Amino acid sequence: MANVLDLRRRIRSVKNTRQITKAMKMVSAAKLRRAQEHALLARPYAHMLTNVLESLVRRTDLFNDETGEIMHPLLVEREEKNVLVLVIAGDKGFAGGFNSNIGKAAQRFIDERRAKGQNIDLEPIGKKAIGLYKKRFPAAVYDHTEELYDNGLAKHIEDIRHRAAPIEVAAEHPRLLVKANFEDVTAVANSIVARYEAAEIDSVYIVYNEFKSVISQRVVVEKLLPIRKLGAHEITVVTEMTEEQKEAAGKAAQESGVSINVPEESVAEQEAKKFGTNDVDYIFDQAPERLFRHLMPRYITTEIFHALLESIAAEHAARMTATDAATKNAGELIDKLSLTMNRVRQAAITKEIIEIVSGAAAL
Repeated sequence: MANVLDLRRRIRSVKNTRQITKAMKMVSAAKLRRAQEHALLARPYAHMLTNVLESLVRRTDLFNDETGEIMHPLLVEREEKNVLVLVIAGDKGFAGGFNSNIGKAAQRFIDERRAKGQNIDLEPIGKKAIGLYKKRFPAAVYDHTEELYDNGLAKHIEDIRHRAAPIEVAAEHPRLLVKANFEDVTAVANSIVARYEAAEIDSVYIVYNEFKSVISQRVVVEKLLPIRKLGAHEITVVTEMTEEQKEAAGKAAQESGVSINVPEESVAEQEAKKFGTNDVDYIFDQAPERLFRHLMPRYITTEIFHALLESIAAEHAARMTATDAATKNAGELIDKLSLTMNRVRQAAITKEIIEIVSGAAAL
């Protein structure tokens, strides 16, 4: 059995750990509030954009009268041979099963698609997702070619893809979660749209943690392209929170002053939902066909940005819950060690008293 000095050192070490986890919980709670605010502020824009596109659809012919083909390439459905999967995980650990749950959901989806003979392109977002796939799957290889023509006045630049494996990492985005900048997301979305329009990929899916409140979360695999219905989220895989996880997250949120209720719609969000729903004829500065072609890629950008914000909020919520559980476990361990130390000290004192009494009786 350890002596009193060893137990005191252990208690002091656990107390230091408890202080760290308690501070991490407070930081995660503060970041969670900001992340919730950012997600709420982005909703009116997403609703307005969706309603504008729906209003344009009613004024635009989506099909060519002569050929019968769809006018916009993002609406074209093809046989899914090459599938792009965006996996949004976190940048840091100490978040319970947040990163592992996303990795498991993504792997189940990948296995199902490989069983159908489809090729998979991965684009992990976040350091944890990149670390998960970097050593498991090879990176995509491109040949960069530049060709001069018109007597050197113009240059043709082309990147040719050479697939060497059925599952490859097409791109990595390690800095996208740091600031969640809309311009950076726009660059990623434009690259995806360009590849889809060029028929390099036949469909796009995104794996992330959908966040509504601290106790209302789920890991989903959502289809981004092709677009079948504006504003409708096509969920293919869902992993819900267990009752134990909801209870632990609810207690951690209440202790940190974070609301567990789903935020109500703001006035701006309500007004955004109403736009384009009235049976009136809106006047647009540009032709509806031109606006529709321009806003469709922006719609994909908004969907990715929305998933990014929700994933960030879910990560902070998971870290707050995990650090709260660690703090409570540390407190219980301190109580057990303190009880053991008191027993050891009492036994030592009793032993000394017996030795003193025995020595006095022997005189």
